[in-house]
Amino acid sequence: MRHVLSALVQNVPGVLAHVAGMFSSRGYNIDSLAVGATEDPTLSRMTFVVVGDDNVLEQVRKQLEKIVTVVQVDDVSSQEFVERDLMLIKVRAAAESRAQIHELCNIFRGRVVDVAPDQVIVEISGPEKKVEAFIDLMRPFGIVELVRTGRIAMVRGAVRPAVEASSLRKVAGVKA
Repeated sequence: MRHVLSALVQNVPGVLAHVAGMFSSRGYNIDSLAVGATEDPTLSRMTFVVVGDDNVLEQVRKQLEKIVTVVQVDDVSSQEFVERDLMLIKVRAAAESRAQIHELCNIFRGRVVDVAPDQVIVEISGPEKKVEAFIDLMRPFGIVELVRTGRIAMVRGAVRPAVEASSLRKVAGVKA
């Protein structure tokens, strides 16, 4: 089973390495990982996609909560949520196929962000299945290069309480 976890972490050097090391040392695979700043400059949000049964999920969650720089861990996939991937895809685009590529971009709400004489770069975002479907439609044209972000996700409609800096766990040498 696929699980989406969201971890609020202190925005300090080494957190990503520490979290990735925890996954690696316990033999857990991260299918997707995205890290970015939050509305609070002292915090970052890590979104993980892990595959496993409920026991694996519980172990991952417990291990994450033991890391001192991890403030909060949520199983986003256990609730109603919105998720997105972002992709840039460079596709061969001969003159005779450009109109068809542009039409597919419009259908998928993608945007052509760069045009070269024989290639285009398209930006597309959405749920994983939408991105995968677009990739499949671009294969016949010739995919030159492709890059994707990790998945990001947010629980729908729930008002989350703000985590105050004073409630953060202290890390040696780091002021909260």
